[in-house]
Formats: sequence, C-alpha cells, structure tokens
Amino acid sequence: MSRQTETLAKIGLFRALEAAKIQHLDTQCSWRRAARNEWIIDYQDDSKDVFFVVSGTVRVKLQSVSGREVLLREINAGEYFGELAAIDGLPRSSGIVAVTDVVVARMPAAVFRTAVHTYPDVCDQLLALLAGQVRTLANRVNEFTTLDVRHRIYAELLRLSHPERDHPNQAVVSPPPSHAEIAARVSTRREAVAREFKSLERAGLIERRRGGFLLADIKKLQDLIEEAANPD
Repeated sequence: MSRQTETLAKIGLFRALEAAKIQHLDTQCSWRRAARNEWIIDYQDDSKDVFFVVSGTVRVKLQSVSGREVLLREINAGEYFGELAAIDGLPRSSGIVAVTDVVVARMPAAVFRTAVHTYPDVCDQLLALLAGQVRTLANRVNEFTTLDVRHRIYAELLRLSHPERDHPNQAVVSPPPSHAEIAARVSTRREAVAREFKSLERAGLIERRRGGFLLADIKKLQDLIEEAANPD
C-alpha cells in the first residue's frame, strides 16, 4: 500500500490540522484492506480502537434480540466509526461489514482521545457527529413507535433518495438496495418489502430505471407518512 493511500489527510475530522500533524497521526495508525462482505468489527467486540475509512464503504449492523440483523447506516470514505467504544470503553454496540473493498486506518483509543483533547476543531466535529447520531436515533425510534411497516418503508426510501434534477417533486434511489437490505433497515421481512414495492408501482409512485428507481411523487409519500403518524 502506498504512503499516498496510507494517510488521514482524506478524513474530514482532521481537516484543520497541518500536514505535519496529520503525518504524525498516520504513524500511530495501523492500516488494513478488507474485501467486500468481510467483517471489520464483530458484534460485542471488546476492542476500543477507532477506524477511519480511507476508501470504500462499510455498513453498520445491529443484531436484535430476536436474532434479526438491522442495518443502521452506511459509512463512506472520509468518515469513521468506533468512536463510542473509544470514549466509554464498553463493548461494541454494533458490527461493521465492508460493502465494497475498503482501506481503513485503525487508531488506538488513547491516540484518538488525545487528538480530541488537543485540537478544538476535532473536538467540535466529534460533538456534532454525536449530536447528529442522537437525533437520527430519536427519529428512528419515533418512526418505529408511530409508523407501521408500510410507512417505515416509505420513510426509508425517501432517506435513501437524492433529488431528481429539473423535477423537484421527484427523487432517485441509486444504486438500488435489495428488498432484503430495505427489510433489514426497517426491521421487517423481505416479502413485506416486495409487496409494498408492487403496490407503489401500481400506484405510479415508483418507476424502475436502469441502475435504480424513481420516486415519482415525493410529496405524496411524505403526506402518506404524515397521515399515518398523525391519524387524528
């Protein structure tokens, strides 16, 4: 692996640091390649290190009490994971699996904590990330409390989409997740997702495209979710 690849300069958390300081942190990391579908961290792993994704994408998975896997989020190049264990010293709350071939840097918890205490911008970014995660989890809890499976699927599709250029009321989901992936995201079965997709297609709210699919009426989906969350 080249030194150009083995650098934290690509990680947004260290955006304010001078090159020499980043290079010093580089020397305190170990570097690893992981193949697609390879586990990087297992559930309840007792390591405390922080991992930085230099290239590729990984996925955060949680195992429910019933044994079903729940997909929490994806982490892309330039982002990181494992910060909670480095902060509180507890076992990992989720597992991390590679979605694509990835290159990751593994930083000891003590080095990470020193960086957080030494560099104000690093500290501020970490606090912003943790606040964002709390808000995201609160939103997910609200959805699981107030929405049935159908409308959780609608909400997840909107979350995965990005606006369609020149059509503000439409959005594209690309690359398209499998029914099983969506099911894992909203804690249901693949068959339920397949049924809802067929229903959305019949209603003209989803159109299949090469390399993805189109959400043809964002406002309609949002209204359906709002009605389900507030039936009165």
